[in-house]
Amino acid sequence: MENYSKARTVEQPCACPFPDLSNSAPVVRVKDGSKIRNLMRFALSRMEGKAEKSGPGDSEGAGTGAEVQPCRQIMFTGAGPSVAKAISCVEILKRRVRGLHQHTRLMYHAVQDVWEPLVPEAGLDALTVSRNVPAVWVLLSKDPLDSTQPGYQAPGCFDTLWTQYAKEEAAGHKHGQRRKRGGGTGGSGRGKVSGRQAGPPKEARKTQ
Repeated sequence: MENYSKARTVEQPCACPFPDLSNSAPVVRVKDGSKIRNLMRFALSRMEGKAEKSGPGDSEGAGTGAEVQPCRQIMFTGAGPSVAKAISCVEILKRRVRGLHQHTRLMYHAVQDVWEPLVPEAGLDALTVSRNVPAVWVLLSKDPLDSTQPGYQAPGCFDTLWTQYAKEEAAGHKHGQRRKRGGGTGGSGRGKVSGRQAGPPKEARKTQ
């Protein structure tokens, strides 16, 4: 790919995994460059019914900041490197606005990277690379949601799914380091001992 440069990235439209989502519910699309304070200012203004002085900037499909009627639902979504930031926004909002029910969906988002040749006269064609990146969709609602659906969290449950996942990842990483460190030390130690006790000295063998 040394003869190509990335021209653009095209995100394929992804259907909302919550078919019962209200049309008036704002959808906050978290990007890699989004600032959490701006996202939270907008989300809180919609959920608490406070007028926002300026537009959210980092959200799409959520309307203007002039709305003062509190929303009953709000949805966060992020893909790739924005997943962690979207989860952080969800947990912050759940602590600021009590009694929120949560539905979480994990899926893959189709993305296409378009690469164009550095020298158009070289006769090379443009390349399109398709890939799937992980994405998260989180619906927060003041009204009760279907508790039988997978990914449901009742009000008062804070980041239990993410905390458990992080602990499992950390435990697996530490376990792998201990095995690697222990195996290397034991192997080198046994090598040194076996080298010292390989047999009697040369002088002793000549005497015998």
